[in-house]
Amino acid sequence: MGIRGWRVEGEIPDIPRMVLAVAPHTSNWDFLTGLWVKIAMRMGARFVGKHTLFRGPMGVFMRWLGGVPVDRSAAAGFVEEAARALREAERMTLVVAPEGTRRRTDRWKSGFYRIALAAGVPIVLAGFDYPRKVVFFGPAFRPTGDYEKDLAEIQSHFNAGMALKPE
Repeated sequence: MGIRGWRVEGEIPDIPRMVLAVAPHTSNWDFLTGLWVKIAMRMGARFVGKHTLFRGPMGVFMRWLGGVPVDRSAAAGFVEEAARALREAERMTLVVAPEGTRRRTDRWKSGFYRIALAAGVPIVLAGFDYPRKVVFFGPAFRPTGDYEKDLAEIQSHFNAGMALKPE
């Protein structure tokens, strides 16, 4: 990452179990940037990805990288399954892109929040700031159960101008 001019700001808190909410997510390059960070920081993080990425040989590779497939058209039960895995793990970081898509969106999906709330774990904020070539780690945030209020606080740490494709 250093060769490409990227740097990391902030630190991942030493918390045994967390949901790492990464935004903005507007490009396939976000996955590669995140993968570089995971490798460079020796993170044992698991990540959520669209189920179609897990087919055939690519699926074997994605699972080896720590991927967890989610079929968004049949996602019933995924939140509780992910929350149970977090509760039962000694250490686990689950990476989720709250937008749930690579397009710009004003309304994030609530799964990342519901997983953290059900598991009783904090949400740690992380993001890609492409213009500055920075990957940042923000504060740990404990969900209160008031989704709208909490979401406003969480989203205040991100802006569309940080994305590779802000439009």
